[in-house]
Amino acid sequence: MKSLKPSVYWLLVFVPVAFVFRFFPSLENPTMLFVFSCLAIIPLAGLMGKATEHLAEKLGEGVGGLLNATFGNAAELIIALFALWKGLEGVVKASITGAIIGNMLLVLGLSLLLGGIKFKKQEFERTAASSTATALTLAAIALLIPTVFHIVAAQTPIELGGWTPEKEQDLSLAIAIVLFITYLGTLFFSLYTHKELFIGKAMQGAIAEVGREEEKAGEHWSLKRSVITLLIATIFVAIVSEFLVGAVEQAKEVLGFTEVFVGVVIVAIVGNAAEHSSAILMAMRNKMDLSLSIALGSSLQIALFVAPILLFVSYLFGKPMNLEFTIPEVVAVLASILIVEQICSDGESNWIEGLQLLSVYVILGILFYFLPDAH
Repeated sequence: MKSLKPSVYWLLVFVPVAFVFRFFPSLENPTMLFVFSCLAIIPLAGLMGKATEHLAEKLGEGVGGLLNATFGNAAELIIALFALWKGLEGVVKASITGAIIGNMLLVLGLSLLLGGIKFKKQEFERTAASSTATALTLAAIALLIPTVFHIVAAQTPIELGGWTPEKEQDLSLAIAIVLFITYLGTLFFSLYTHKELFIGKAMQGAIAEVGREEEKAGEHWSLKRSVITLLIATIFVAIVSEFLVGAVEQAKEVLGFTEVFVGVVIVAIVGNAAEHSSAILMAMRNKMDLSLSIALGSSLQIALFVAPILLFVSYLFGKPMNLEFTIPEVVAVLASILIVEQICSDGESNWIEGLQLLSVYVILGILFYFLPDAH
């Protein structure tokens, strides 16, 4: 009866369904194609994440950590690349915002809530959590600067050095380069010079425990299986992402969603649902260092790695993207970081803190649902 145990991989049935709605003209329905593509990407992203983890185990601590850090948000990156290619810059920027706040508020919130219900008080390494939160603050400042520049410079006449699209693009490119260099420094800090803060004895024990449990359950993957699964899952994520992005314009009109809401909430959840469920699982096993590392580390990777990469690639598409976000998006990121920093400051958590994070996420979700498109 083990095969009948509920699993996110049951959603793989929606992969062929999405293909049917895409390639059979008689069934053409952009809304249904959008919905089924969203459902199909969830388990595919999960397979990508699982294959990456198993591959990282085979390649050793240093290379494995780098692999996890690089491909941890591959599904979100692929979806955003297709949206960028289609010229949906608003969806791309909103998905960046959504992924950052989604990991900090939704994923971490559920982790603290469910872990806190099972354990009255949970503890974690405060230094590592604070270091990640500080880096996230840097990212928030970087996202804020282009918006402030636009508002201030727009009030100055162009002949006096005011705002121009070229200046804003140059500013965004310079900031993206700084963010990417900071990301490389963060990797070096967490994987080499201060790796004991991030992969301490408690975390090593937790990782070993998970590995033993997977091996007992017959989930120990060979190097060949890991590589093949990662390649196949990546190919299908790319194909289904093209379906999803191609159906966005018509689907959002039918469903009554704005471009910002689709990016901030729907695309962010689809890209993160299966991959980061492990953060919740670790919290329920009282492995809070791992849980926070997954949730906050993913937000950091989006801000310092994915956002700059998308900007760099946009030049190859001939449609340069800037880092000017709307004020509600910037405020959402700043507010999320503020409350997460407060929760991480004492090195312990409980279920009410998880509920508070989820409350902030719901409030922001309501805001973006009613917010008109501004891009």
